[in-house]
Amino acid sequence: MATRAKSETEGGDLAARYADVRALSVGLAEPLSDADATVQSMEDASPAKWHLAHTTWFFETFVLRDHVANYDLYDADWPFLFNSYYEAEGARHTRARRGMITRPTLDEVLGYRAHVDAALAEVLPGLGEKPRKLVELGLHHEQQHQELLLMDIQHLFAQNPLEPAMFAPAAKTPGEAPGPLQWVEGRVGETEMGCNAAVDGSRFAFDCEGPKHKVYLNPHALADRPITNGEWIEFIEAGGYRSHEHWLMEGWAWVQEHGVEAPLYWRKEDNGRWYRFGLAGKQPIDLSAPVCHISYYEADAYANWTGFRLPTEAEWEDAARGFDPHAGNQLDTACEARPRAAAPGEGLKQMFGDVWQWTGSAYQPHPGFRAAEGAVGEYNGKFMVGQYVLKGGCCATPRGHMRATYRNFFYPHMRWQFAGLRLARDL
Repeated sequence: MATRAKSETEGGDLAARYADVRALSVGLAEPLSDADATVQSMEDASPAKWHLAHTTWFFETFVLRDHVANYDLYDADWPFLFNSYYEAEGARHTRARRGMITRPTLDEVLGYRAHVDAALAEVLPGLGEKPRKLVELGLHHEQQHQELLLMDIQHLFAQNPLEPAMFAPAAKTPGEAPGPLQWVEGRVGETEMGCNAAVDGSRFAFDCEGPKHKVYLNPHALADRPITNGEWIEFIEAGGYRSHEHWLMEGWAWVQEHGVEAPLYWRKEDNGRWYRFGLAGKQPIDLSAPVCHISYYEADAYANWTGFRLPTEAEWEDAARGFDPHAGNQLDTACEARPRAAAPGEGLKQMFGDVWQWTGSAYQPHPGFRAAEGAVGEYNGKFMVGQYVLKGGCCATPRGHMRATYRNFFYPHMRWQFAGLRLARDL
């Protein structure tokens, strides 16, 4: 099954977009057995079955239950299983034990999805503005979980000594050696970042992307592309993981505690070649493709090793404003997602797609931020501590989901997401 998720700019009304996004989730799970979809490989990951059910619970709870008269829940016990972290929705199954939910089965969860989809399709034409906005929020929420589903399955399959592939390898196009980094000077002076879309309704944005506000950019430049696997191997061979002077104190403690020697899913075999495990199983590393699955600690250490730094969120966002956020290597169908080498060209490349790009900016509220009212207000605001912002989307981000103002965020030790880095420098 190959289903493409439409963007808001590619036509189709809300009902068509709803059907398209929901179908892509089912397509992503199609290669999985019930066991594949049930197991949880770590506390930070969730089973594929849970992702499929949780995104359905969102629509059933915040749209059907709250805005459709006489709607009866599909199963009154399931909200306890498939609520994630919404305190306003009451008690829920602990995150660390989602992999213990052997029942309902995958087929039963798919039946739940079909039931909610049919109920929503019936009432959607008559819904008012507020529930329609919740449907829009739910679609973007589900696109996030589509990427999470791929991240989590890759981590799960990596624990299996058989190294199973979820998808057949995508056709490989020879990557051109990118050549030395080039530097592109950024704007200097006062500019704006963030957006007011969540307020004025001109287009969708998560509440944490606003409000728009003024910032000042000092003289700086961004590298024209992300760092490649080949360049990361140079860092490894130069002793980058063994030299404490490049690392933050917490990062160095993390390296030592966990014996980190390379990006997640990498290993060097007896033939001297590097391989990585991905959604198509074990594959030789493409030296020209962007490095992926690195933590903030690793990205910061690499930047220190080069003598440069990570861009700020404001620098990155300002540079990306002139690029099409729906372009680049992003997810279109249920297939292998992997970063690819940059195409030749002048100026900034790969601003959107391929790999999320770590910034040096903490995930904190923009000036004037106010969380949305009700339970959905818990979605972003309460996570604004101890995490760093990533920008640009990746090869597993559904096309149409991304914006220059989009703020992804992870704790600095996390690296099972498709994360890489672009360097910045002061001028």
